[in-house]
Amino acid sequence: MTIEELKIIIKEGEGYKIEFKESLTSEIARELTAFANSAGGRIFIGISDYGSIKGVKVTNTLFSNIQTIATNCDPPIDLDIEVFENIVIINVKEGKNKPYRSSKGFFIRNGANTQKMSTIEIREMFQSEGYVRFDETINTKVNFSKDFDNIAFEKFLLLTGIPRVIKDENILYNLDVLVFQNNLPLLNNAGCLFFSREPVQFIIQSSITCALYKGLEKVTVLDRKELTGNIIQNISDAEIFLKKHLNLRYIISGLIRNEILEIPEIALREAIINAVCHRNYFISGSNVMIEVFDDRVEISNPGGLPKPLTAKEFGTRSVARNPIVASLLHRAGLIEKMGTGINRIKHSLLENNNPPAVFDFNDSFFTVTFKRTPLFERETTQETTQETTQETIIRLIKKNPEMTRKELAMEIGISADGIKYHLDRLRKKGIIRHIGSTKKGEWKIIENNH
Repeated sequence: MTIEELKIIIKEGEGYKIEFKESLTSEIARELTAFANSAGGRIFIGISDYGSIKGVKVTNTLFSNIQTIATNCDPPIDLDIEVFENIVIINVKEGKNKPYRSSKGFFIRNGANTQKMSTIEIREMFQSEGYVRFDETINTKVNFSKDFDNIAFEKFLLLTGIPRVIKDENILYNLDVLVFQNNLPLLNNAGCLFFSREPVQFIIQSSITCALYKGLEKVTVLDRKELTGNIIQNISDAEIFLKKHLNLRYIISGLIRNEILEIPEIALREAIINAVCHRNYFISGSNVMIEVFDDRVEISNPGGLPKPLTAKEFGTRSVARNPIVASLLHRAGLIEKMGTGINRIKHSLLENNNPPAVFDFNDSFFTVTFKRTPLFERETTQETTQETTQETIIRLIKKNPEMTRKELAMEIGISADGIKYHLDRLRKKGIIRHIGSTKKGEWKIIENNH
C-alpha cells in the first residue's frame, strides 16, 4: 500500500468491505464475524469513523490480541495482518464455514454497516442466497480493456468526489467492483452495471422498461422507452420519462418560476432507486417497470423483500440484497446510509398533500403505486399556470400551423401514437381542426374555444 492509496481509501470512506476503528476493542469481534459472513473486508485500526488518522502503537501484544479475538469466534476466523506506518490493517477473508458467531451474536455486513442477525435469519438467508450474491459475482463476459466505460467512470468520480490520482484499476478494486485473476482485471456484476458500455449486452435484465398507457389498463400504449444504460444513467432517464408524462404546475413569484410535479420528485426518485438497487438480478425474465396510467403510476421490480427482512419490519429496517450496488449508490449520494428511502417517500407525499403510496410485495415482485388525483385543487395566493401536453400542442401549431404529427412528436418528446391521441381529443373538444391534405394541410385553432 502507498500513502496515495491510503488517502483514496480514507476519502472514499467506510463501505461494504472497509471499516475504520480508532483502536482495538472487544467490538472488533463483531466486525470480524460480519466480514467473514459476507464477502470479506478490511479493518483499519488507527483511523477514526470520520477518516482522521490517529495511529496506534504497533506491538506484538496488539497482534496477539487480534489473533485471540479471531480464534475465539465460532468457528475461528481466518485473517491476515499488515502494517502501514502506524496503521494496522486486518484483512478478513470471506468465510468458508458460515455462519460465524462472536460472543455477542451473529453479524453481517449491510452496506457500510454491521448488522446483528439471529441464527435462524442467517441460516435462512444463506440458504435462499445460496452463499452467492449477484453483484459480487465476476462477470466473465466483460472484457475490461474493451468494455470499460471511461465516461461513466468519470461521472461517478465527479459525483463521489474521489480524485483520480491512482490507477483506475486500483480505484475500482477499492470500490469492490474489480478483482485481479492471473494479473488480469475483471469486473464483477456490480462493476458491469455501473461501469461497462451497454450493460444489457452482459446483463440483459438490467434495463428499465417505461410505458405510458391510455386509460386505466395495459391496452393502448401511447409511449414506451427501454432504458439500457448504466444504473445511474437509467435512474436519471427514468425520472425524465416520468416528468415528461406527469402534469406540472408552474408557480410564478416575481421573476422566479417554480415547477411542481403532481407526484413529488423525491418520492418518484426514491422508488426508482429502490427498484434498481434491491431487485433480484438472478431473475432474468423480467425488468424493472415504470408504468403511467390515467389514475396511477406503478414502479415495480422483480424480487420481493430480501431475506431476512419481514413484512412487519418493512420501512423500519434496511437489508441490501445487492450490497455493493447499494454502497456505490450511497457513495454517489443517491441513497442514505441507513435505508430511509421508504420514509422519504411517505413524508414527501404527506407534505405535498398526495394520497399515501401503496406498497405491495410477495416472493416474486415489489411494487410501489402512486395515486394520481385531479390536480391543483389546493388554493394558492401566487399566480399559477399549467401547461399540459395538449396546451403544448396548441402553442406549437399556433406558431407553425403546418406541423405534422411526426414533427409534433419529435418536438414534445412523445410517440406519434401519443400525439394522435391528444389531437383526436382536441378535435372532439372542438378546439382544433385540420384543413387540407394530410401532408400539405394545416391546423386551425377555433378561436372561440381557445
